[in-house]
Amino acid sequence: MTVPNPRTPWEALTHRRFLLGTWPWQALGHLLGTCLLVVAVAPLLGLLALPWLVAGSRLLVASSPSLGSSLAMTVLGAGLLAVGLPLVAVPLAALERRRLRMVDSRPVHSGRPRPSTEDRWRQLRTWYGEMATWREVAYAVLLVTVGPFLCVVGFGTLLVPVLFLASPLLVQRGGAPVILGFVSVSSTPEALGYAALGLLLLPLAAYLLALLAGAHAAVARALLHGGHEQLRAELVEVSRSRARLVDAFEAERRRIERDLHDGAQERLVSLTLRLGLARLDLPPGSTAHRNVVDAHEQAKQLMAELRELVRGIHPRVLTDRGLPAALGELADRSPVRVAVRADLPDRLPTHVEATAYFVVSEALANVAKHSGATEVVVTARRDGGLLTVEVADDGRGGADPERGSGLTGLADRVAVIDGRMFLSSPAGGPTLLRVELPCSQITPPSA
Repeated sequence: MTVPNPRTPWEALTHRRFLLGTWPWQALGHLLGTCLLVVAVAPLLGLLALPWLVAGSRLLVASSPSLGSSLAMTVLGAGLLAVGLPLVAVPLAALERRRLRMVDSRPVHSGRPRPSTEDRWRQLRTWYGEMATWREVAYAVLLVTVGPFLCVVGFGTLLVPVLFLASPLLVQRGGAPVILGFVSVSSTPEALGYAALGLLLLPLAAYLLALLAGAHAAVARALLHGGHEQLRAELVEVSRSRARLVDAFEAERRRIERDLHDGAQERLVSLTLRLGLARLDLPPGSTAHRNVVDAHEQAKQLMAELRELVRGIHPRVLTDRGLPAALGELADRSPVRVAVRADLPDRLPTHVEATAYFVVSEALANVAKHSGATEVVVTARRDGGLLTVEVADDGRGGADPERGSGLTGLADRVAVIDGRMFLSSPAGGPTLLRVELPCSQITPPSA
């Protein structure tokens, strides 16, 4: 398949007009730059490694009396190499990222924040603790060790067809046999044959140069591109912000529950008592008595509904006594017989308890409405840093998230705290709903 706008030499190789474009020249320019960098960087790394190599060689031939000093010199040389390599590798990596644009148009960056003028020394100290720095060191070592081989192969590939093309001119000017690799050419007709062969080999050399440049670019991008580290940092920040949102949401739920419980519900209880007293003071059978009786009954019904609303927002028992007691209360209120098996000796993080509670509450509501079950078993256990909650019923099964049974909402609620939900509900039953919630940190419940 041909790529419309190639970004790398490997993608450009699929184009029929590859030889007529700029990619062969870009690959050649990149190869020339690689050779110049090898010549410039190899002496620097050699100077850094020289004390360690000398100390290591002395250690190999050292006698017992001088063994300690040779070992100390080896350790010192290794320390100098470890300290000095990043000082060479990091600037080299910055240059290579710019040079990579010759053969790879995709953006590439280190993933490090750009330091300000005031904290450059601090940034220099943090280099040694960053994984990106040691990947750049690995690239510098590869450039010095594998780079010469790359240059020899690349220029050897290019030199052979060029010599073949120039062989007729060389034979005419020199008058003596010309050595072309493993053959000797002494006449112009013979040289013309090799020139024709060189003309055929020249496009092949262009393709091989593009392959070498593509391989070099792939290795450079793998070691020098810090996009995955930046993405990891962004994902960590997203996870932290999501955790903050969950905590803020739970805190707001508890505030609303407290305001309703301590404010509106208390005033409604007071109103119900006053209506009850007024009901006793009015003569039975009168119009006023009937109106007060109706108002009293409506107030009691409203108080029951408000109590259910408060319990649905954030049950007080969950805050005060934890998840096992809250699950027991759900079982008592369920119209289906529910057995609860919750062995949780420690309190869990508040958002984990709240999520588990509302998952079980919604699951029991779905069982009562849709399953026709006669018995439900709720199990909650903590294994290491994972809370596992299972709701199993003996109903008719066939639960499907696409039919609006609330399962999609449960999955979304679980995913908010990086949990997972599993459902097994074959036609005819039984149904098993299982959620796994990470809870690596044990925290006391919020007041």
